[in-house]
Amino acid sequence: MTKTFLQFGCGNMGGAMLKGWLAGGIAPEIFTIVDPYLENAPPGTRLLGSAPEGEGAFDVVLLGFKPQQLPDAAASVRPFVGANTLLLSILAGVDLATLRASFPEARAIVRVMPNLAAALGKSPIALVGDADQAARAETEALMVPLGQAEWLGGEDQMDLVTALAGSGPAFVYRFIDALAQGAAVLGLPREQADRLALSMVEGAAMLAAASEHAPGELARRVASPGGVTQVGIDVLDADDRLVRLMEDTLRGARDRSAEMTEQARKAG
Repeated sequence: MTKTFLQFGCGNMGGAMLKGWLAGGIAPEIFTIVDPYLENAPPGTRLLGSAPEGEGAFDVVLLGFKPQQLPDAAASVRPFVGANTLLLSILAGVDLATLRASFPEARAIVRVMPNLAAALGKSPIALVGDADQAARAETEALMVPLGQAEWLGGEDQMDLVTALAGSGPAFVYRFIDALAQGAAVLGLPREQADRLALSMVEGAAMLAAASEHAPGELARRVASPGGVTQVGIDVLDADDRLVRLMEDTLRGARDRSAEMTEQARKAG
C-alpha cells in the first residue's frame, strides 16, 4: 500500500493524473507535489516550490517534468528514490536505461504513458518497466483510477503507443474540428456545426466503448447499402485514404518520439 507519494512536476499531464487519483479515492495526504510554477494544489496535498529537506525515500516517486529537464533534475530527485521506491516516469522519450542510470537505487522503474483523460478515469495507459511482479501489481493498482492500463510487449513499442494513446486525443480533436469545418463550408452555422460534431463524437465513442463489436463492424452495421452513410464511408475508404492518413500521422509522431528518446539517451 502506497503511504508516501512524491510528484516532481504537476503540469497538464501530472495534474490530470493527480486529479484522477484524488477522484478515485486515494487520500490527498499521501501526495507531496514539487513544482515551482504551480500556485495552488488540491486540498489536502502538500505543495512545495523545491525538493523537501531532511526527508528520506518515498514509496512512489513520479517524474512529471519536461523530459529535457532530467539531466538537471535528477540530482534533486535522487535522494528520495531508495531501495523500496517505485519510480514512475511520464517523460516522453526517456527510456528505461536512461532512467536506471539516473536512479540506480530504485526498487523498480516503470514508464507510464497516459493522456489527459486520466483526470476522468478514462485514459488508455501504456506501461513498460524494469519491475518484478510485486511492483507491477502496485503500478496496476495505482493506474485503476486513471483508466485502462496495458503492459507493452517491449519498450520498442513505446514510441508508437506514445503516438497512438498519448498524442491520439489531439488527432481526434482535429477530426472533430474538420467535421465541423466541412459542415460549415456546406452551409451550417459554424458554432452549430461545432456543437453537433462534438456531441456526435461523444455519443459514438460511448456506444463503441459499450458495444461487443469492433469499431469497423459498427461502421458496417450503421451503413445501409446505397444509403447516406455508405456514400460517406465510400469517400473515406477510397484508395484507403483514411487509413493511409492515420498511418502517416502515427508514423510522424512515432518517429519524433524515437528522436526524443535518442536525444535523452545522449544527454544522459
